[in-house]
Amino acid sequence: MAPAVKKKKQPSLDKKKKKKKKKRMKAVPLDPEAIDCDWWDTFWHRNSSLSVPLDEDDAFKHFFRASKTTFSYICSLVREDLISRPPSGLINIEGRLLSVEKQVAIALRRLASGDSQVSVGASFGVGQSTVSQVTWRFIESLEERAKHHLRWPDSDRIEEIKSKFEDMCGLPNCCGAIDTTHIIMTLPAVQASDDWCDLEKNYSMFLQGVFDHEMRFLNMVTGWPGGMTVSKLLKFSGFFKLCESGQILDGNAKTLFEGEEGSQVREYVVGGISYPLLPWLITPHDDCDHPMMAFNDRHEKVRSVAATAFAHLKGSWRILSKVMWRPDRRKLPSIILVCCLLHNIIIDCGDYLQEDVPLSGHHDAGYADRLCKCKQTDPLGSELRGYLTEYLLR
Repeated sequence: MAPAVKKKKQPSLDKKKKKKKKKRMKAVPLDPEAIDCDWWDTFWHRNSSLSVPLDEDDAFKHFFRASKTTFSYICSLVREDLISRPPSGLINIEGRLLSVEKQVAIALRRLASGDSQVSVGASFGVGQSTVSQVTWRFIESLEERAKHHLRWPDSDRIEEIKSKFEDMCGLPNCCGAIDTTHIIMTLPAVQASDDWCDLEKNYSMFLQGVFDHEMRFLNMVTGWPGGMTVSKLLKFSGFFKLCESGQILDGNAKTLFEGEEGSQVREYVVGGISYPLLPWLITPHDDCDHPMMAFNDRHEKVRSVAATAFAHLKGSWRILSKVMWRPDRRKLPSIILVCCLLHNIIIDCGDYLQEDVPLSGHHDAGYADRLCKCKQTDPLGSELRGYLTEYLLR
């Protein structure tokens, strides 16, 4: 009888998995020299030109819209997410892993310039797919990690905003300015519909913002088709529901005329003619006689804060001012939100914009002259506007 052959013990499935994991770990370089940390010097040398400031700090801000200090803060917000996710594929042409700073720089440059992924990739020495992956990872992270930079102010902050608006424009108890802008895009034929086709025959998505005296977003809504009216957009927004239910704009009223009954003005925001006149949303007068013109002038000073803020937003993050080529409509609201968060972060960090960054013309070129006047008028809104008009004349 032949001797029994001793079978070799087969490794378990768990051990096989462990071996595979070990192999993957070995493929990830851990030494500092394997990480691309000198990205800024390489980038600046590669992209310096006559249009780029000679001063290094100004050049940095030219490319990324933020100072180095603000840039470091943005990196701190997303660092944990960008490190914890698998880094496979995030390697530059020298074979080194992209540092968190370089990933953030790629994403900011894509949003700031609005240039194609191929063009942005070439400026950093990475491929188009890397730009796409890095930018979306950054957007997902900042959308979650920077929420605290865009929220309705507490009562103390609201009092400060009201005081600043009154000092600037003379309107008492005003909490902000509301406005809308269009984000223009092209859509494939199968997705094109009249809902997304706006007054200018462009396919677009609305962005509505409420701003304080420093052009900071206090509230925003996006994702709705550009083909709807501004008044309808307002009514679909969370901001409308919060105001109507008294959860916001329900703070201290102000007495305009001492000793006179019925002269109290509640908190409100101001908006243009496309918005309805409501108890908490004040629009300009239609008539142009002297008392009403005086009110309209003050009203426009406040409202223009929102228009200027949108010009800064779209000038800083030019991906919003260029025509987007067939974007994923489910992802586009996240891109818009992150640009709004970055806008607020720069303000909150005490940063400033360079003079050539804001759009030179209107933020919604072509739309401003074709605004549809909203005819809805609430009696309480009309009464409040009357009190404010009289107050400015005394």
